[in-house]
Amino acid sequence: MITNNLILTIINILVSLIDVLVVLLPMLLSVAFMTIIERKQLAAHQRRVGPNYVGYLGVLQPFADALKLILKETIVPSQSNKILFYLSPISTLVFSLLGWGIIPFGQGLAISDFSMGILYTVALSSLGVYGILYSGWSANSKYAFLGSLRSTASMISYELILSSAILIIILLTGSFNYTTIIELQQSIWFIVPLLPIFIFYFISILAETSRTPFDLQEAESELVAGFFTEHSSVPFVFFFLAEYSSIVLFSCITAIFFLGGYNMPEIFINNSVINLQSIVLGLKTCIFCFMFVWFRATLPRMRYDALIELCWLNLLPVAVAFIILIPSILVAFDIAPY
Repeated sequence: MITNNLILTIINILVSLIDVLVVLLPMLLSVAFMTIIERKQLAAHQRRVGPNYVGYLGVLQPFADALKLILKETIVPSQSNKILFYLSPISTLVFSLLGWGIIPFGQGLAISDFSMGILYTVALSSLGVYGILYSGWSANSKYAFLGSLRSTASMISYELILSSAILIIILLTGSFNYTTIIELQQSIWFIVPLLPIFIFYFISILAETSRTPFDLQEAESELVAGFFTEHSSVPFVFFFLAEYSSIVLFSCITAIFFLGGYNMPEIFINNSVINLQSIVLGLKTCIFCFMFVWFRATLPRMRYDALIELCWLNLLPVAVAFIILIPSILVAFDIAPY
């Protein structure tokens, strides 16, 4: 009896591991290709060719870059805090990859489709700040420390705007569950009625993932490389993966909140042999990934005080106004879902 239970437990653990790998490996591949897409797209914006030497049209460039970085020597500053120095890139990557655990890629296709999904995502995005803060402090370098302080300040500030936008969607749907939010968008995508909310939500995820115009902590012109100035080889790869993983993750979450996730127009048959729903979600995610790079190519970096001012003086009052307005409309027309 005990052996049967043990075998069942081991099988369950193996199945769970396979589930996780089936989600994580394609995600890491998509992150690798996100880097090549970004370089190609930036090149197209600037009328260049971009990487085109490794593999067909430069497709294998990210793998060549990864190999080059992994084979380099890891240099640790002599006065640094060694444990935190190594722990911070690992924690940043882990928190950014944990977010994929609750994304529904189709009906019933999520590692864990639990009812408090949105809360989990917001909590993980808050925890990502610690890795950045510790990496700047542990390196014992002024540049890295300044970069991490800026990064933390901007992330904490814009977390508020991000949470406000998500709160409005929760008020509209009456649910914290991603699948419920997707199912409620079958008649109309939320980007249509909530366009102003989408705009300030997208501004906040640009700041949250620290991309142009909010890439102050990596201000190459003044802070060398921001919080990972002193990190090299594998720790640097981890930071790089974490940054691009969070870009793809936030693009995916944006597609779920505003473009109906895996829902598609009724022209397509939903129960075909190929899982069309995952492909649809992937295409919608690509739209937002494209927008991330497009903004990087077109917008200049903001000054640090202007960034904080934009958050607290301009965006926050608008967010609070919408938090009051949306429930008021729902109650006035008696269309609240709760």
